[in-house]
Amino acid sequence: MIKKLLFLFLFLLIGCKKVVQPPKINTFYKEAITANDRKIITPEEAKTYHVDTDYQYEYQTGKSGHYEYNYDVKGINAKGDSVFGNINVEGKSGAGILRFDTIPDIEIKTEWIGQGKLKAIDNQANEYFLIVD
Repeated sequence: MIKKLLFLFLFLLIGCKKVVQPPKINTFYKEAITANDRKIITPEEAKTYHVDTDYQYEYQTGKSGHYEYNYDVKGINAKGDSVFGNINVEGKSGAGILRFDTIPDIEIKTEWIGQGKLKAIDNQANEYFLIVD
């Protein structure tokens, strides 16, 4: 009887496997770009910082499939007022800051709508139509 219990105990002990958690992957890619992303280049992004005068972006960071681009933009709001600013874009969307001559900086979220053309929306749902400068 003791041998059976010992055998059963050993069987259960050997048969139970510890669940191993997958390692946490550290990455500098964010779920979504924010307006503040354009203010500071992190040390990780600095490793892949690239400027190419043949293209319209100010600079790019990242690796293949996860590039983040920085652009100067200009455009108009729905009333026809001129705006200008700077944005970061990854893939189809991005975020940044717009400036008017007399109004404080406005945080925006952007989306490509054509070659070099973006639509932006601020926190009050105002729309802006921008082009890469």
